[in-house]
Amino acid sequence: MSPAVRVRVVRESAERDCGNAPQRCPVALLLIDVINDMEFDGGRTLMEQAVAMARRIASLKQRAKRLGIPVIYANDNFGRWQSDFRKVVAHCLEDGVTGQPLVRLLVPEEDDYFVLKPRHSAFYATTMDLLLAYIGARTLILTGIAGNICILFSANDAYMREYEVIVPQDCTISNSDEENRHALAQIRKVLKADVAPSDELDLDALVRRRL
Repeated sequence: MSPAVRVRVVRESAERDCGNAPQRCPVALLLIDVINDMEFDGGRTLMEQAVAMARRIASLKQRAKRLGIPVIYANDNFGRWQSDFRKVVAHCLEDGVTGQPLVRLLVPEEDDYFVLKPRHSAFYATTMDLLLAYIGARTLILTGIAGNICILFSANDAYMREYEVIVPQDCTISNSDEENRHALAQIRKVLKADVAPSDELDLDALVRRRL
């Protein structure tokens, strides 16, 4: 079964089986691993970039929500298999962790969606396919941590599923600038993604056009 046919089957199944549909939009904004305690080797160094990145993501999120673009948090549970997403958020906000300033800037809102992921990609062993089919999104804006790992893996899986991929270069970070530049170059060249800065994205045009 081709990716396009697979997505159509998932969408039709969702429309059949689910009662109250969420907002439908051809575009979705994904925030990947931004609810992050940063309690790992190199986390403190990464935080030097993370707060500035979070401010840009927060601004992009506000613009997106004004246009009705759904926001989806795709997040590791960081080994907390007995926790849900809200408990991961609470841990990052209340336990004095390194990543607290990052998470404060990007606290999820009541109408945001979330998907917990067990591995690097936002698609691997998650409900992301079903949610995106349900929303009707065909263009994905990927932001978050880390550009050379979870963003790259997620962008690759999105491309293989025939989504249009956008990765704003100022809304993702990696352990080093060099690694981030290399990842973005691969995403642009191989996955045909738009990597322009977030303030150059014409969100209104993305919402109005149909792929």
